[in-house]
Amino acid sequence: MTQRNTIQKELVLDAVNHLHNHATADEVYEFIQATHSHISKGTVYRNLNCLAEEGKIRKLEIPNGPDRFDHICSTHYHIHCCKCGRVFDVDMEEVSDLRDKVKDKHGFNFLNYDIMFQGICPDCQKK
Repeated sequence: MTQRNTIQKELVLDAVNHLHNHATADEVYEFIQATHSHISKGTVYRNLNCLAEEGKIRKLEIPNGPDRFDHICSTHYHIHCCKCGRVFDVDMEEVSDLRDKVKDKHGFNFLNYDIMFQGICPDCQKK
């Protein structure tokens, strides 16, 4: 089934691309609300998930925290600050043969993976 491109979807995509901070759905909603107060939170959530399914943004599921949305869709790694909850890109080359190095003994066909490191960011270390 082909997904429609709507004004609301474009607003959500533009917000994620503009924020560049692995934004939560609430942050995307607040950004859009500043100029388009008629957009509902449900519309933002629905369109974020739709855009992630279409591969136009990347959804990062954070354990014990809100999902975050990344404007960079190519494979790369992240680090999550356990204190403030922010997510950062890890500046390193992708391990190109990682899938080959991981041998699955349960019969899975690998489709994709996300690697999320845990740590404490420099700002939180100073506090």
